[in-house]
Amino acid sequence: MSASPAPVSPEVGSAAPTQADLLNFVRRTASDAELIASLPLDPEGRTWVRLEGPGGSEAWLIGWPPGTGTGWHDHADSVGAFLTASGTLKEYSLAARLPTDGWKTLELTPDVDRERGLPAGQGRAFGRHHVHEVLNDSRDEHAISVHAYYPPLPRIRRYSRTGHVLRLEQVERPEDWQ
Repeated sequence: MSASPAPVSPEVGSAAPTQADLLNFVRRTASDAELIASLPLDPEGRTWVRLEGPGGSEAWLIGWPPGTGTGWHDHADSVGAFLTASGTLKEYSLAARLPTDGWKTLELTPDVDRERGLPAGQGRAFGRHHVHEVLNDSRDEHAISVHAYYPPLPRIRRYSRTGHVLRLEQVERPEDWQ
């Protein structure tokens, strides 16, 4: 059996990948130095390449110039994982289960904020409706990360945040980012 860190093809009849499977995939993929070095980096905007994830999952290799980020968002009904392959990323997240639909504005309690630094080799898995923002707050170093989601992203909900108020701003569908 090969220990290649290259992305794996889904097997016919295989079970849906779990959060742990996705985290293992992003860890193996991020250790592929040749793949990570192959990502073209733009000095001003994020770059990305779609990868073949395990078990029919959606996967991405993403380059982050200094000072770039995602803004607050969630991945709707998908579970996921991501890992920093080079540089350092920071994740801000909410430790609260939010209603999934039917709201435009929520007032958050003061204790829901979480912050996590993710240097190269560090990552995390997350469940459905995980609201977070990811950013490269370095002033001079690119970061590269690997992400995987299952089921493939049906939508991404984008939010704005002012203090403790979270507001749903837009819903993106796959055709908006592919």
